[in-house]
Amino acid sequence: MLDNVILCLCACATWLDIAMVITLCVLLLAGFPAAFTLAGVALFYGLLGLAIGAFDPAFISTPFPIRIFGIVNNQVLLAVPMFILMGVILERAKIAEDLLDTMARLFGGMRGGLGLSVMMVGALLAASTGIVGATVVTMGLLSLPTMLRRGYAPSLASGTIAAAGTLGQIIPPSIVLILLGDVISNAYQESQLSQGVFAPETVSVGDLFAGALIPGLTLVGIYLIYLIIVAIVRGESSPAVPAEDRYDLKEGIRAALRTLPAPLILIFAVLGSILAGKATPTEAASVGAVGALLIAGSREVMAKGAALWLARAGLLAITILIILSETLDLRLGRETITGTEQAGIVAAAIACAILTAGVLASLWSLMGDKLLKPILAKSAEVNGMVFTILIGAALFTLVFKGLGGDQTIANALAAAPGGATGALIMVMVVMFVLGFFLDFIEITLVAVPLVAPALLSLGIDPVWLGVMMAVNLQTSFLTPPFGFALFYLRGVAPPDVQTAQIYKGALPFVGIQIMMLGILALFPELATWLPDQIYG
Repeated sequence: MLDNVILCLCACATWLDIAMVITLCVLLLAGFPAAFTLAGVALFYGLLGLAIGAFDPAFISTPFPIRIFGIVNNQVLLAVPMFILMGVILERAKIAEDLLDTMARLFGGMRGGLGLSVMMVGALLAASTGIVGATVVTMGLLSLPTMLRRGYAPSLASGTIAAAGTLGQIIPPSIVLILLGDVISNAYQESQLSQGVFAPETVSVGDLFAGALIPGLTLVGIYLIYLIIVAIVRGESSPAVPAEDRYDLKEGIRAALRTLPAPLILIFAVLGSILAGKATPTEAASVGAVGALLIAGSREVMAKGAALWLARAGLLAITILIILSETLDLRLGRETITGTEQAGIVAAAIACAILTAGVLASLWSLMGDKLLKPILAKSAEVNGMVFTILIGAALFTLVFKGLGGDQTIANALAAAPGGATGALIMVMVVMFVLGFFLDFIEITLVAVPLVAPALLSLGIDPVWLGVMMAVNLQTSFLTPPFGFALFYLRGVAPPDVQTAQIYKGALPFVGIQIMMLGILALFPELATWLPDQIYG
């Protein structure tokens, strides 16, 4: 009997890679944690393949420890914890609350103005936090009751907030772009090595940031056009805000000057330094985390007295340091240092001391408001999830390749009708369907490493492919039944807003995202022009 079972398994050995993927999908849909499911499925099929002679343990004995060390030692992935910390600080410090209130009072006088305000604030938060859950929950708590009270259709209000919250996945700096950048870079080098190119070109996270900027802003523009059309065609679904709840011109200018500069400066400091080539994503993320901490500490509602002014002095010190580093050579140990450079070095040392005092004062203020512990706990929770999935995905990928899965995928894509175009359409459709059931991190770290090398071997541009995948992954937050933005919004929406209304409101924005994919397919220059201009 046992011999018959072994013979049957041996006959099915060529199907183990496919069975492995099916098992993973079933277990994830059953609700098992993604990180441990990835590792568990990989170990089970690795042992099964070893028992029947279909798997060589050399596929994991040496490569897996190297992968783990590579994850821990990866300078690009170091940006993830700091961008997460930056986003959590800005969310807990109620920066979004001030932005929403100001923008709503500024634009509320026109039909659909409240919806336009939510979308623009969503774009600002996307460029400063990059965390979908925080953005959707914050705007859901602050904007949805107001929009409903002002007569907005529940479906339109819900869809607007959910779509605005997902912009953090395509507008840099974005966690998904950092993860995709690392995965696409590895896949691009692997595809070149497989073609005999032993001095492979690289793709950086900065390339993807630059490539995603124009498509991301284009998507925001299409969202705004859609909301304006709805306001014109169905004015009753998005009425104007009454005059007593709006700012006059002088009040609006004062409010805008009070709330907009800090997040805008942070966005330009982080994103601008990356695109200008002055800082790596990791360095820019560290500046962003410190800047977010100082912004939180410089708010009067959170800090008082000396702590308030030290935090504000810290923000000024960062600005001075950036200007000094751009205009003077501050390196020590050189043979010749001019008097101006000596003065700059002294000024930089003083600014560093002030910056340190500002950071300590901001930490003290957050601790006094009992916000420091929740900020650190939330950051640790999200980071733990991301890096545990990274390790599980690395093991899953190695076992899958050891069972011949990479060759199975390459053969399937090569056989797709239409060549590279047909293969790309097939992958995009599969990723879109996976988005109905899986989180973007799971798709990025499991599915993309399996298909990207084969697609890149067909001659597809890596930056364009990365941006296309990022836009596709964005739809996973809005597609029922497991769209996470819909879940977040359902958790904070009033009881009288039905789940069906939330789903209905999200569908037009999913359609716009699919349309954006089509625009990118027809005009790849939207994703490739800016990286070419910046990095050549």
